[in-house]
Amino acid sequence: MNAILLTSLVLFGISSFFFGKSRIKKIATSGSFRPKALPHFYGYYQALWCAFPAFLILILWTILEPIVVKNLIENKLQLSSINELTKNELNLIYSQIVSLAQGNFSGQVTEAIKSGALTYKNLLSISHGAKAVLFFCAIIATSLFAYNKINKNVHARDGVEKIFTTVLFLSSVAAILTTAGIIFSLLFETIQFFTKINPLDFFFGLGWSPQKAFVSDPTNLTPQEAKDLAEAFGAVPLFAGTAFIAFIAMCVAVPVGLFSGIYLAEYANYRQRKWGKPIIEILAGVPTVVYGFFAALTVGPFFRVVGESLGLEVSSESALAAGLVMGVMIIPFVSSLSDDVINAVPQSLREGSYAMGATKSETIKKVVFPAALPGIVGSVLLAVSRAVGETMIVVMAAGLAANLTINPLDSTTTITTQIVMILVGDQEFTSAKTQSAFALGLTLFVLTLILNFIALRIVKKYREKYD
Repeated sequence: MNAILLTSLVLFGISSFFFGKSRIKKIATSGSFRPKALPHFYGYYQALWCAFPAFLILILWTILEPIVVKNLIENKLQLSSINELTKNELNLIYSQIVSLAQGNFSGQVTEAIKSGALTYKNLLSISHGAKAVLFFCAIIATSLFAYNKINKNVHARDGVEKIFTTVLFLSSVAAILTTAGIIFSLLFETIQFFTKINPLDFFFGLGWSPQKAFVSDPTNLTPQEAKDLAEAFGAVPLFAGTAFIAFIAMCVAVPVGLFSGIYLAEYANYRQRKWGKPIIEILAGVPTVVYGFFAALTVGPFFRVVGESLGLEVSSESALAAGLVMGVMIIPFVSSLSDDVINAVPQSLREGSYAMGATKSETIKKVVFPAALPGIVGSVLLAVSRAVGETMIVVMAAGLAANLTINPLDSTTTITTQIVMILVGDQEFTSAKTQSAFALGLTLFVLTLILNFIALRIVKKYREKYD
């Protein structure tokens, strides 16, 4: 249904553009008045008024339709039930009703579920019909409104710019609200978690085993149960594993990325730069799951074989394999940003250095690099935040055990890996185990926010401005 309406909207919008454009040309040719804008602005004006309100109606209806239908069916179930149903029971029955209506239900069909499925289909049918009617009525009404404005020689350019300004404003508001929603959802669940677990035990505890945290009533625990619960959520191994793997990744990404950026900016000729930079940046376009497969199937076994030949005990899933592959993935971030920063240094500084008798390498070390250092430091910090937030490579190559170790040949885990493992499958969102994922997520969010803030402050404070 939505696909048909969207296709219709695109066709109406394109037709309206050409109609508005031809209409103003016809009026201008007849000499009725002189248009206040170029013809294509009238086409945009007609097309935007035709498509934009209808598109908003379609989005709002699509968002609200499931909520309204679910509330109506749940109210009917509650009225027809002898005993009052709980929220979980209503959700279960509603999911069965939807499955039966869609033909995917294979359980026992009760009369309530059968009746609910019929009601669900009827409500969807009414909703789809009403949506289509309102959608096309909106297109007709707004198209006539725009047509009337064009006939009155409206200043179409101003109208188009106002519409685009409104779209940009709404996009900014949506981005801000999304960020606020993420923060508040993490913060709320984290507060709930810290009502059950002491923050000191979480931030300074040395043991991480949330699978032990199955308690029915966290407010009424024996001393031993409270001790076991506190010891299950010590996040220090996760923080250490995250920092350790990120450190290994940066040991690979920073020198290789920085040196490649210097080479492309200072030593490479046009042909080498033309081919070299896109090839390096291809690494940034490879999906992280591909890097994870490469680390798990190639790099990890390779290190194990080499270690065994040297008499070393190497885990199949090691911090070294994950960090090395993650570093390769981050190379384009450091390389590209460093290249851009170095190219931003004015050529006059290089020429002045050459005039004083400095060689090319001396000019790079003593003139270009210091001038570009704030931007380079910013690129490194941004790359660190990228490494800290990586998930798939660590999940597939570093292991799941929360080991507190600095041996790169051992398996370890990170914050993002544990978030994935905790939230896989059916979860009880009132349990400390599930809420611990939100606490980890908020901690990671604050950490990456601090890194990005430091990077931006360094760039802003030490950035050189040249004439």
